[in-house]
Amino acid sequence: MEKPTYTLEFEKPLRELTKQAEALHQHSIENQIDVSSEIAGIEAKIEATQREIYSNLTPWQRVQIARHLKRPYALDYIEMMCQGFQEFHGDRQFRDDRALIGGPAFLGDLPVMIIAHQKGRGTKDTITRNFGMPQPEGYRKSLRLAKMAEKFGLPVLSFIDTPGAYPGIGSEERHVAEAIAVNLRELAMLRVPTISVVIGEGGSGGALGIGVTDRVLILENSYYSVISPEGCAAILWKDAAAAPRAAEALKLDATTLVTLGVVDEVLPEPFGGAHNDPAQTAAGLKQSLLKHFAVLRAIPTEDLLAQRYERFRKLGVYAETSAS
Repeated sequence: MEKPTYTLEFEKPLRELTKQAEALHQHSIENQIDVSSEIAGIEAKIEATQREIYSNLTPWQRVQIARHLKRPYALDYIEMMCQGFQEFHGDRQFRDDRALIGGPAFLGDLPVMIIAHQKGRGTKDTITRNFGMPQPEGYRKSLRLAKMAEKFGLPVLSFIDTPGAYPGIGSEERHVAEAIAVNLRELAMLRVPTISVVIGEGGSGGALGIGVTDRVLILENSYYSVISPEGCAAILWKDAAAAPRAAEALKLDATTLVTLGVVDEVLPEPFGGAHNDPAQTAAGLKQSLLKHFAVLRAIPTEDLLAQRYERFRKLGVYAETSAS
């Protein structure tokens, strides 16, 4: 039985070429004929098509890759990069939120506290994880873990991957906006080094609720934005189908974000996205994280807090000039 594949719309030409190569290879085996030259020609065309597609991705296409069903999630990276992860549960007020996880682990030889959005795979797990959209108890749990990290001198590592905080009635009744606001304040004053990395979607305050950190890194095909493209399109153009236009206007792609100073480093992914080689992506991410933590841990605490304050104060600052 053929394994299910997940092909994005703009990848369909590449998928068709791959099917041709597979069919030709199977035909060669069944009929014991040499078609190596034909296969080589198709493989060359596949390589050229890959370069053409993945070297010229639009912001909307990168959003689609960020949401790819096979894209590695936080627990995948934790398993590949860390040792001894021990998940902690509950906010000590209401319940445990499975869309936001966390606990201590070792990143190489460095003990860290991990806080992460976690999406689900398959229908049951996706519902359990609430599509990666935390509720207020998730943000209160993350703050509990951040304070624990501060108490024991552990650096904090956040994995951001959410379309946004959950906007349902129960979430609003339990004050999700207040929970996020408290996180913004407390994370800004946390007296240990902190790094967040956007591994997929970085939507609105749901992402920022664990993203006020000394360094913000982003994977090449991830996005970070004040609102999802569909939400922006629905507000500005009254039509969610205008999402590609909104993605362009929002300047949410990684390359633009580093130019604007919103993120500090763009981490490369394999051709086509992290799901094509999760191990390679994780290895590069781990190396970058250890490099940044080494720098941050050498900075005196008061200087670290001052730099963190300045980092976020300057975001969105602009100057007006009049035409002469």
